[in-house]
Amino acid sequence: MSQRKSATKSNTPKPTFSEQKAEVLHQYQDTDGHFSLVRNFRLADLVTIMNGVCGSFSIFSSARYLLTNDIDYLWSALAFPLAGLMFDFFDGKVARWRKSSSLLGQELDSLADLISFGVAPSLLAFVVGLRTYLDTVVLTGFMCCGLARLARFNATVALVPKDEAGKARYFEGLPIPSSLAIVAILAYWTKNGWIAGQEGIPWGTITLWGQEGGRGELHVASIGVGLWAAAMVSKTLRVPKP
Repeated sequence: MSQRKSATKSNTPKPTFSEQKAEVLHQYQDTDGHFSLVRNFRLADLVTIMNGVCGSFSIFSSARYLLTNDIDYLWSALAFPLAGLMFDFFDGKVARWRKSSSLLGQELDSLADLISFGVAPSLLAFVVGLRTYLDTVVLTGFMCCGLARLARFNATVALVPKDEAGKARYFEGLPIPSSLAIVAILAYWTKNGWIAGQEGIPWGTITLWGQEGGRGELHVASIGVGLWAAAMVSKTLRVPKP
C-alpha cells in the first residue's frame, strides 16, 4: 500500500486532519459543473484509479473464466493484480514528483487497494477451487479484514513513528498488497493443474461437521487464507517498511 506523503520538507507545522478535510471540502464546494470532480483530480489520483481499473479487470476476467472455462482468462485475472501493484507503487512517486498530495488521494488509494488486493484475490481463490460454503466464509472474512486494515491505516497513520524523512517506520499488520503472495501461489497451482476441474486443490478438504461434501466442509488451504487475514488486522505484528 503506497503512502501519499508530502512532496516537500518544511519547518512549518503540518495542517491537522480537520484542516486538511476542510480544505478538501472547500475545494469541491466551490467547483461547479458535471465534470468538476474529474477536473480536480491530480495526476497521482489518476494513477491510483488505474490500480482500481486493474483490480476490476481481474474480477471480470475471473467471471469470464467461470463462464467459458478458457484458461487464458484465468491467467489474465492472475496478472492484473500485479499490474495494479505497479500503479500502487507509482502513484506515490508521481505525487512527490508533482509536489501534490491530498486526503482524496489517500482515500482513493485505499479503495483501489481493496479492489485489487482484497476483492480480486478472494474471487481468484474461489475460481481456482476454494468453493465450499466455509471457503466462502473465510474469503469473505479475508476481504473484510482487508477493509478494516485499510480503514485503520487511514485513521492511525499519523500515530505511527516516523523517520527523519517523515516516512512511517513500519506497518501495523500485514499491508494488503501482501495478498499478491496468495495470488502467486494460485498462479503456481494453475500452472501445475492443481485447480478445480483438473487435479484439484492441494491438501484437499476436511469436514468440520455433517457429511463429506456438505456445508461443513473446508479446504485446508483456506486455513492459510484465514491466518493471512488475521495477520492483516493484527495490532502487534509490525512489518518494517523497506
